[in-house]
Amino acid sequence: MKFGWLKRYMPRSLFGRALLILLLPVIGLQLVVGQVFIQRHFQSVTEQMAESVILEINYAIEQVARFEDPKPALDEISVNLEMLLLLSPEIPTLKADRVVFYDLPGKTLIEALHREIEAPITVDLLSFPNRVSINVLTEKGLLEVVVARSRVTANNPHQLLVLMLFTSIILTVISILFLRIQLRPINRLAEAAEAYGKGQQMPVHPSGSTEVRRAALAFLSMRNKLERQVEQRTQMLSAVSHDLRTPLTRMKLAAEMMEEGEDLKPDIAEMEHMLDGFLAFARDNRTEEGRPANPATLAKEVAAKLGDIPVKVTYSTGDTSNVVLRKDAVARALQNLVNNALHHANTVEIHVRLSRRFLEYRVEDDGPGIAPEDYERALQPFSRLDTSRNQNGMGGVGLGLSIAQDVARGHGGTLELARSARLGGLSARLIIPR
Repeated sequence: MKFGWLKRYMPRSLFGRALLILLLPVIGLQLVVGQVFIQRHFQSVTEQMAESVILEINYAIEQVARFEDPKPALDEISVNLEMLLLLSPEIPTLKADRVVFYDLPGKTLIEALHREIEAPITVDLLSFPNRVSINVLTEKGLLEVVVARSRVTANNPHQLLVLMLFTSIILTVISILFLRIQLRPINRLAEAAEAYGKGQQMPVHPSGSTEVRRAALAFLSMRNKLERQVEQRTQMLSAVSHDLRTPLTRMKLAAEMMEEGEDLKPDIAEMEHMLDGFLAFARDNRTEEGRPANPATLAKEVAAKLGDIPVKVTYSTGDTSNVVLRKDAVARALQNLVNNALHHANTVEIHVRLSRRFLEYRVEDDGPGIAPEDYERALQPFSRLDTSRNQNGMGGVGLGLSIAQDVARGHGGTLELARSARLGGLSARLIIPR
């Protein structure tokens, strides 16, 4: 049997599911105990208490039928049995029983009276406070019996139910507080992992249960290993950059001394450009610390460096606050996207959209674009397209879009390519969650 439809109605958070696991047994226990209590206390006890009163009422009915003037006998019964017996010679039409819908002992009493008393009767549980009025139709008139409610039903039958409900509420509140305390380390660990995915550092202190502590220690160990790997990679790249630029400088000096017919300057410039692109791609963006920055100002700075490029800013929720990001890395990614667009188009626009949940940079152009089937290949490093856009990066290396995608992933976001609906060329969306 499949329960897939049930998932739509179940809580998604761990706190909600744990609370549901906690409350379902409590509610089930309340229903079972309440049902047993109602059946045993409201019905059995009430029927047993009503039997004695029913015997007394039947005895009074017999006395009415036995004597010509039953008043003395009824007075004696009233004194001895502590109930009020009044005989009226009038024979009115009996009305319906009167009882509130939630008076379960009263309903049980009425059923017992109608079952055990053979004469026509009507029961009134509302006219007299804490009294039961029973009207019995006899041959000599209407016999009215008024008896204390405490003689036929249990006193305060709701006390057990109220006590169970009150105790359950207190225990549930205590359990919820305890559950929140237990889930707090898990929430902190999830926030730290999410922040690390966005390139931010958040302190983690292992606490809580043994399993949560082990998960926190495993996360810290993994994060330390990644940071050491990034540090080693950065040091290695710095050394490689130094070693490669030294002979490149000597080549520049040698090119200056060559004859005019053997000009190697363009080749050296292209080589230097390619080397810069490779180092920019290999450099891990996590080495830069995330800081609050204004997204619109960042886009305008990039546009000012690259030429007269319009920047359009949209605030979805009116939130114009700064966004925590690695400013240099985002600027580098945005610059690569604009350079890539300028290389193949005449008109380029930068759109900035800031919402409550994410920041979006969209670079659109009027160039030939990229075929949809080549989107994935265009994002791969060192990939060069030979169709409409024969280069997707800087200097023909094929790293421009790859660097932008690496920056987006370093912030926990993504880079998406599509056809520009407005300009007709390529639309590159750099999405960074907040």
